[in-house]
Amino acid sequence: MINPSLYQINTRVWLNKISQKLGHHATLDDIPDDELDQIANLGFDWVYFLGVWQTGIMGRDISRANPDVRTEGVEIFGDNFHEDYICGSCFAITDYHIHENLGDNEAMLRLRDRLHQRGLKLMLDFVPNHTAPDHLWVETNSDFYVQGTQANLEEEPHNYIQIESSTGSQIFAYGRDPYFPGWSDALQLNYGNPKLQEAMLAELFNIARLCDGVRCDMAMLLLPNIFQHTWGISMEPFWDDAISQIKQQYPDFILMAEVYWNLEWELQQLGFDYTYDKRLYDRLREQQTVPVRLHLYADLNFQSKLARFIENHDEPRANVVFPARVNQAAAILTYFTPGLRFFHQGQLQGWSQKISVHLCDAPEEPAVPKLERFYHQLLDCLALNIVREGNWQLLECIAAWEGNFTWNNFIAFVWKGKDERLLLITVNYAAEQSQCYVLLPFESLRGQMYQVQDLMSDVSYDRLGDKLISRGLYLDIPGWGYHIFDIS
Repeated sequence: MINPSLYQINTRVWLNKISQKLGHHATLDDIPDDELDQIANLGFDWVYFLGVWQTGIMGRDISRANPDVRTEGVEIFGDNFHEDYICGSCFAITDYHIHENLGDNEAMLRLRDRLHQRGLKLMLDFVPNHTAPDHLWVETNSDFYVQGTQANLEEEPHNYIQIESSTGSQIFAYGRDPYFPGWSDALQLNYGNPKLQEAMLAELFNIARLCDGVRCDMAMLLLPNIFQHTWGISMEPFWDDAISQIKQQYPDFILMAEVYWNLEWELQQLGFDYTYDKRLYDRLREQQTVPVRLHLYADLNFQSKLARFIENHDEPRANVVFPARVNQAAAILTYFTPGLRFFHQGQLQGWSQKISVHLCDAPEEPAVPKLERFYHQLLDCLALNIVREGNWQLLECIAAWEGNFTWNNFIAFVWKGKDERLLLITVNYAAEQSQCYVLLPFESLRGQMYQVQDLMSDVSYDRLGDKLISRGLYLDIPGWGYHIFDIS
């Protein structure tokens, strides 16, 4: 797929909502066909089911004892909050087997088949850095984990835990990245142990039998230099060999890396099909035009492997982070650039509540009609062949007249189809009304009159192709305004 669109679903929360509607406990088999039809009809290619793996009692109890998690629950549910809503982090995995509350592996295979019937592919989680503290390996293969000393436990109680097992008392390191305290519901896997690497590759193969791709949680933590820096333990590279072996058996299998710290290109070179584009998200949040534009100058081979988003399960809701007009402008810039278009359940409706990965339920939220209409129009445009298979090019904007510096508020780019059709996207990513000329260096425009029709509104112009080439397209757009012009 070229420039695919992905829809992320919070599986545990969604099935709880379906259970409430049906009046009985719902599993993956109970997901209504019309819900899957709706996702397909919106034009998505992938559905990412977050949080389907088996978790344990220990992880759940740690989450319930965490005051921050309880505070999040109370803020979301108010007086209706109940401890049962905290089911533990879906990343505190005890087994790569479908959670018993959701069904079983066969139910996931049936769901995958139902998705395939609708032209949809299935993505699931792979959490390579850590496991839950009550994973079987704690008993059977304790050497699979980074272990500590009594001194570590006394000096860094936020990074180590003592666990009693049938083999005795041992001190384990919490899973973490090098810049934050450990995650108290996760134990750190030791990639300095070749046997652990073999075991995790086997887990990845087990997952690959159930789905078409994986999102790899905190994938950069497994880079040898990062692991060495965090734990002082040397390790052989994992990703390049693991990805190569997976691709040999499953050539069409897709791997998406959650990655930060400017390590996107490095992970792409190791074989990842897509890497998070957190830098674009952060620059859009800052509401500064130039850094966003500079980001889009990157090589297209790099950009085409970026996963673009303005919200996901880790980030606040876009409807909260971005004011209304900014939200729409940021979405246009995010989803009309090359790469994978990553949408989050509730984003299309303008939901405001961020649901913690420790929760398995959420209150009902009404849709924001204006934002919902906007996203339906946006998805209609993303379904066009030119945006999926065309050639993308960043364009130059120049001053509309001498001394008018608002041209620098614009970001403009074009998708060019095989039939010479052009789709021009322009955004005034600033609060003030701005003017510019967008240069259209396409000789194929010469000698004809063109209709310039905005696909997101009723704005339409007739323009001579020769003038579009020689002078450019004049724009005068209010703050945070945008156009998606079909030039035909």
